[in-house]
Amino acid sequence: MTEYLENKVSLIEWIAAGEKPKDQWRIGTEHEKFGYRSSDFSPLPYDGPDGIKAMLEGLIGNSWQGKYEGETLVALTRPQEQGGGSVTLEPGGQLELSGAPLANIHQTCAEVGTHLKEVLQLAESLGQAYMGIGYAPDWSVADMPKMPKGRYDIMTNYMPTRGTRGLEMMYLTATVQVNLDFASEADMVEKMQIAIALQPIATALFANSPFINGQSMGHVSERSLVWLDTDAERTGNLPFVFDDFGYERYVDYALDVPMYFVIRDGRFIDATGLSFKDFLDGNLSALPGEKPTGEDWENHLTTLFPEARLKRFIEMRGADSGPRDTFCALPAFWVGLLYDEATQKKALEMISDWSQEERDALRINAARQGLKAEFRDGHVLDIARQALDVSREGLVARGAIDYEGADETQYLRPLEAVIEQGCSPAEALATKLSTEWEGDITSVYKALTY
Repeated sequence: MTEYLENKVSLIEWIAAGEKPKDQWRIGTEHEKFGYRSSDFSPLPYDGPDGIKAMLEGLIGNSWQGKYEGETLVALTRPQEQGGGSVTLEPGGQLELSGAPLANIHQTCAEVGTHLKEVLQLAESLGQAYMGIGYAPDWSVADMPKMPKGRYDIMTNYMPTRGTRGLEMMYLTATVQVNLDFASEADMVEKMQIAIALQPIATALFANSPFINGQSMGHVSERSLVWLDTDAERTGNLPFVFDDFGYERYVDYALDVPMYFVIRDGRFIDATGLSFKDFLDGNLSALPGEKPTGEDWENHLTTLFPEARLKRFIEMRGADSGPRDTFCALPAFWVGLLYDEATQKKALEMISDWSQEERDALRINAARQGLKAEFRDGHVLDIARQALDVSREGLVARGAIDYEGADETQYLRPLEAVIEQGCSPAEALATKLSTEWEGDITSVYKALTY
């Protein structure tokens, strides 16, 4: 029997139901990658012998089951007893693994490896290849295929009315993120404050998108900069997280954000610009007399795009997609900071006296200049080094050992290398393009292909 949400209290209780004791905390990693035709480096269509649909169909049966909108294959799911998780499509065909909730980074890394092995074995036979980068190197929105999903049709029509770069966000960007649990409202507040404040540090460490239309723009994370001009009502640093914050305040924020859609019987109903408050009162013009379900509320929360997003867990959303090892490094970085009580307190102390003006400037400057951006009397590099040291302490304290006896700190090595170099990965890419690759953008594809 469908359970309907009757008032704001029920929305708050829905989020609070995500609270878990520490021994039940899990790690969910999501990563997106661009597929392209090996023959000419063009984006993959949905249909056809070398299309995204062919990839999804090829994965079916290998423990994956098809998920459909009507008769259209749009995603894959896997039963929990066979590992869980899903494979989904972003608007421009970016292929995403939404990983299962796992106990440690060793399991996350194994899941990533298995997924990439499955995809790449099929890709070769289909004439496809996949690469990790935060913003497509030389494609435009006009070049991109449109995935046949009702949600994306609605968003594609709505985005140009809110900012100028929303379609770039949908069709030209790719990210890696990690989803983490919280024990209580107070714990959620601390984690959200750390997540929002330090998200620019993750942006700088993982910055991997310096190109637009085959040219270096002088920025390290074009993906992150896109979000600065994408529907300001549902993006940003959420200043209220640092001011008398809790579940109710986040619900108030979510209620103030206009809706995108409602799903009924597998069909997406356009609700752009409508109010979830009206829905809660039974006055939604798209569904007169109906009240929202928990699924409706969850769907609405997925249409909010702040740098850290609260649902029944917290999503860290600040990193570009990149090489395979970054899919393990990102969860390691955040788990080290937030899954040990002592290091969470240290992380909170790090950011405790930052002003909103400093946080806003950090978000912009980290996307433009990466680790070389100035902050107070130093640089983002200094904060990144400190955050990485704290994260390492947290991973040591967790004591999660793999079959070779190594702990989770091994997954921080790519970030340690970035710190050692003193510059974001995007800078090395841009330098290579202008020097040894002699401006040949296809070399970027080859360098970042899995």
